[in-house]
Amino acid sequence: MSKLILANDGIDEIGKQLLQTAGFTVVTDKVDQQNLISEINAKGYVALTVRSATNVRKEIIDACPNLKVIARGGVGMDNIDVEYARQKGIQVINTPAASSNSVAELVFAHLFNAVRFLYDSNRQMPINGNEKFNDLKSKYAKGNELRGKTMGIVGFGRIGQNVAKLALGLGMNVVAFDPFVTQTVIEVDILDKKIPVPITTIGFDKVIQTADFITFHVPGGKLISRHEIGAMKNGVILINTARGGVINEDDLLEALNSGKISHACLDVFDNEPRPSVSILNHPKISLTPHIGAATNQAQERIGVELAEKLIEALK
Repeated sequence: MSKLILANDGIDEIGKQLLQTAGFTVVTDKVDQQNLISEINAKGYVALTVRSATNVRKEIIDACPNLKVIARGGVGMDNIDVEYARQKGIQVINTPAASSNSVAELVFAHLFNAVRFLYDSNRQMPINGNEKFNDLKSKYAKGNELRGKTMGIVGFGRIGQNVAKLALGLGMNVVAFDPFVTQTVIEVDILDKKIPVPITTIGFDKVIQTADFITFHVPGGKLISRHEIGAMKNGVILINTARGGVINEDDLLEALNSGKISHACLDVFDNEPRPSVSILNHPKISLTPHIGAATNQAQERIGVELAEKLIEALK
């Protein structure tokens, strides 16, 4: 059997080295989507690893009989026809644990940005800070603390639980919804001690009605539109680092303009990689370009986990 692996969206160097030590040849040259089938067949790749940039749909699965494994570096696998591939006898794997902490930290980077207006202040200070310093000081003088506020978490898997851990460490209350998690214990790290905090999940409606901030950690779907927004607290802040489409962007803009939602924090968008200009230019939205797992530490963990699972799958 061939030992060629195409890491089409890259792989951390440590993961690559692990695969090479195990006898595999790892190619990291990017192949355009339209050329994937011909390249996989010409070279005889037995495994294809992707991130979010490459799609692996039925036509690729059908046209590449040598493929034994499709691997996603990261959590969500919506860019892969997973069940179809498995029906064809191809193993499909991902790395759900590796990026959890990095995504959770980005949630709070956005949230601190929102409650202290940092994202807007950082836009305005270079332009007006010299001549309108006192005006800007007045404009951004009504920030809020996170301590004592309620964080609502929709999707209480690994990432959601990491968010809860950080929220508890900041002195926040936590309410969570997940159809597959009834209760769990969050271990809050304080120096070298772990403080156990039991959490019982509640209903989705209860979360969105009671939370001051709501963060989403689900594999996709259309969860939030005008109806759900109407049930939320006035001045709520929404954070989406999960998937574009979870929050209806038109309804979000309407609620931001009315003041029902005070701020939004978005790492993911409809129509990536060309998000709506109205979303990008809105003065109440903190923005990042889908970088939840883009830390050096997460990429290294993803590479190692990916390599270990590929080695096991291709024994």
